[in-house]
Amino acid sequence: MFDAAIDGLLLVIQWPAMGYLVLGVLLGMFFGAVPGLSGLVGMAILLPFTFGLGPGEAFAFLLGMYAVTTTADTLASVLLGVPGTAASQATILDGYPLAQRGEASRALGAAYTVSMIGGVLGAVFLALSIPIVKPLILSFAEPEFFMLAVLGLTMVGSLSGGSIYKGLASACLGLLLAMIGYSAFGSVARYTFEANYLLDGLPLVPVVLGLFALPEMIDLASRRGASISRVDTAGSSMLDGVKDAFRHWGLGLRCTALGVYVGMLPGLGGSLVDWVAYGHAVQSAKDKSQFGKGDIRGVIAPEAANNAMKGGALLPTIAFAIPGSASMAILLSAFLIQGLEPGPALLTDKLNISFSLVWTLAIANILGAALLMAWGKQVAKITFLPGHFLVPAIMLFVFMGAWIGNGAFGDWISLLVFGLIGWIMKLSGWSRPPMVLGFILGIIMENGLHIGSQTYGWGFLSRPIVVVIILLIAVTMVAAWRRNAKNRKAGDVKEVGDSVDARNPAIALPFDILLLVVFAGATILAFGWTPAARFMPLIATVPALCFMIFVILRDLRDLRAVREASAPVDGDGTLRRGAYFYIWMVAIPLVTLATGQYMALLAFVALYLRLWAGVAWWLTGVYTLASAVMLYVLFNLVVPVMWHESPFFSLFN
Repeated sequence: MFDAAIDGLLLVIQWPAMGYLVLGVLLGMFFGAVPGLSGLVGMAILLPFTFGLGPGEAFAFLLGMYAVTTTADTLASVLLGVPGTAASQATILDGYPLAQRGEASRALGAAYTVSMIGGVLGAVFLALSIPIVKPLILSFAEPEFFMLAVLGLTMVGSLSGGSIYKGLASACLGLLLAMIGYSAFGSVARYTFEANYLLDGLPLVPVVLGLFALPEMIDLASRRGASISRVDTAGSSMLDGVKDAFRHWGLGLRCTALGVYVGMLPGLGGSLVDWVAYGHAVQSAKDKSQFGKGDIRGVIAPEAANNAMKGGALLPTIAFAIPGSASMAILLSAFLIQGLEPGPALLTDKLNISFSLVWTLAIANILGAALLMAWGKQVAKITFLPGHFLVPAIMLFVFMGAWIGNGAFGDWISLLVFGLIGWIMKLSGWSRPPMVLGFILGIIMENGLHIGSQTYGWGFLSRPIVVVIILLIAVTMVAAWRRNAKNRKAGDVKEVGDSVDARNPAIALPFDILLLVVFAGATILAFGWTPAARFMPLIATVPALCFMIFVILRDLRDLRAVREASAPVDGDGTLRRGAYFYIWMVAIPLVTLATGQYMALLAFVALYLRLWAGVAWWLTGVYTLASAVMLYVLFNLVVPVMWHESPFFSLFN
């Protein structure tokens, strides 16, 4: 174990892994500081750039970015009163009032200190937990892993989002998508519709980028920037905040422990952890009078918890392939890209890689807090950047990220299709992480079910660990049902978190009906295949058809309530602008066919800035020229790609 820990440290600190870690930390500061972005979006955008990297470099890059987003997000929460990410919402309650009375630096100093301590202690918890979990996971065979995957889908599906049935149906949709391509058993081409592109299945990276990155870009482009009043940061120093953090060390440690254990709850960690910690701070305080008015304890509690949460979320991801958050679901994609499968391998032969994740979390938290302490005022300027300046640059990375893996035009089509699906899901209250998890686990589950049933027969359902997991699934479902019933009783139709979105029944109902048709059609097609090829698709579609009945009934009821209240579907025009922006994105591959990929992307940048954002001609030119240089250097020199050229002229050949 000790040797594996040392090997893991060497994986992180050797070159070029350490360089990727520093770059990831710098990017994480950006994604955390800019409202509307997050570690989830950053993880989706950076995922394609791990192709060709070794495990040490890839995870240093991704986790380095992810680790510091909940440290940097404090900037927007304190300075603007806007959550930088979902995990910093509670920080606003006292952080913004502190900033308004000139104590922003004090609030930031306290937040950075406890974030660093919480993140490091979360990593320590992860390291100490590995020896405990290892004997358990090594006692698992194929039947246990199949049921464990079902448990993971049930947890993430039923506990994320405002509807159990939507979450579970989303997981089933992911399983169904994983079935596209040749089946491992029976050699049947499933759901390919004679398209050669689909014979090997859907590509992972365009699906993930489409579901998570494009919907955020649509929102960012369609929102009209509200005027932001800046606050004075000269009335206090960060050293005052550091002293506050050590003065309330007991609160920080308790909230760190809360963050770790809440982070282990799949689908709930990111959306609950700061509120749980804030509630504990209020309940445990003798003097509660200043909470909500600028009490430094209201900053310390959520910031300690939301960084410690990441160590807790990593444990079930590594050991059981059950992600503790939406970002961890994307991290599972990185494991697949590296040819790694969470479970026994990461706790035995690849234990050094697991420890490299521990070291990455610890080093990234220390480095991120130190840089924010030193560069706080400079980094704070990022929070005031208009969203329109961010969209073109991020879109370049999204489209090129989808292209890197295969260099196929179909990857852009997949990106746009799943971008539309992801945006509609976000508007409709459909949770996306269960869909990604189902997509990732689908083939693993099919292999486990087939091998388990062939080896042990259907009696594997009576194996002791399988019985325990089945009981956990039942407990999870009951707990989720009670939670949903409580929310409905309280009238809660809007929830928060990186995996939960507001529900618009007018958009949700048509989407529900479309999914019902898809599941029904997939069921009918499956009956035409061999038993081995159709079994797993039916496991996905038959329960989904049952879930969809409840989904449609609920959204139908909500739509009636909206119409009775005469509430406008698109009162502020955001949906209309979002639809227009999606058309702009669809134009990129169409223009590519005529002008080539490089010129089409640059044309998008220039036209977006000038026509959509109304940026001055000279600034549009400078921005477009910088984009041209960046595209050439990154994707022609650093990460060479095969560009799609124009049929009329060639730029790179």
